[in-house]
Amino acid sequence: MTAHQHTGRDADRMAIRDRMLERVQRRIGGLLTEEHRRWAAAGHRSASLVSDVAAVVRSADDRVRAGLFLTGYLAAGGDPGAARAVDTAASLEMLDAALAVRADTRDGVALRRGLPTLHVSHAAEHERNGWRGESRRFGDTTSVLAGDLAFGYADRLARALSGAARREWETLRTQRALGAYEATVAAAAYRDDPWPAGCLALACSPGCAAGAYAVHHPLRLGALLAGRPELADVYAEYGVRLHAAWRLRGFLSGGPDYDDEAELLRDVLFDAEGRRSAEARTRELAEDAARALVPARLPSDWHAELASWASYLGATHCA
Repeated sequence: MTAHQHTGRDADRMAIRDRMLERVQRRIGGLLTEEHRRWAAAGHRSASLVSDVAAVVRSADDRVRAGLFLTGYLAAGGDPGAARAVDTAASLEMLDAALAVRADTRDGVALRRGLPTLHVSHAAEHERNGWRGESRRFGDTTSVLAGDLAFGYADRLARALSGAARREWETLRTQRALGAYEATVAAAAYRDDPWPAGCLALACSPGCAAGAYAVHHPLRLGALLAGRPELADVYAEYGVRLHAAWRLRGFLSGGPDYDDEAELLRDVLFDAEGRRSAEARTRELAEDAARALVPARLPSDWHAELASWASYLGATHCA
């Protein structure tokens, strides 16, 4: 993913990042192709589960987490030829796939990007074949297992990480799960609020915690893998502000995390002036994110690229 168009030397550097993203996709494709061939050759029906994981990964077209990680890594002086960096970015993609499958199953989501979700398609398969048991339960069970498989592949891809980078990866995995749990409990207890006030206050409220962790941890991981631990905290400050802009934009535009209740709340809260004020706040958060990078003293083109992420995500759907 490229946040904006570039010219000159900065375009050359961004092209390096984009070529790394292409390597990430080849790495994932190669792993899943090898896995499918292995289990299919052995006569295991479970090869179809590998195909399920591959379909979910292919359906993700934003690559935000991998893009943020690689941008932070290269901005910190990371080696673009390092296989470990490609594997780490691939692990973030696989983690996203695992969490997406689990979220779809938990929330009963029928479609993802216009296609039936795994639990829906497997329930339909069960019903078509007249198999024993309950179709819905079969769909949920097989979908959860596909999520388990994706988690396993994510861990396999991250196995070369060590030291502080490994701890960061483990923290990311843990906090994304805990953030999702907090959001689920908040919804069940009527404590969820579509208006992302906690995010705007730069506080990890239940409704924004999982997304915030998913933004700033990949950046911190990039700094640590590049051998620049002093950048980790700067990246975290930037990432929190970046995520806040993203969440507010998601609320204003009706992104995927915002349902009919959010639409009603937007209609109640915002007249034309209120929307202009919220739009201005989104831009302020993007500018705050860019300013948070100043202590890092990054190369000017990479500073501009990271700053552009704030503008880009502030103008698109929520995290």
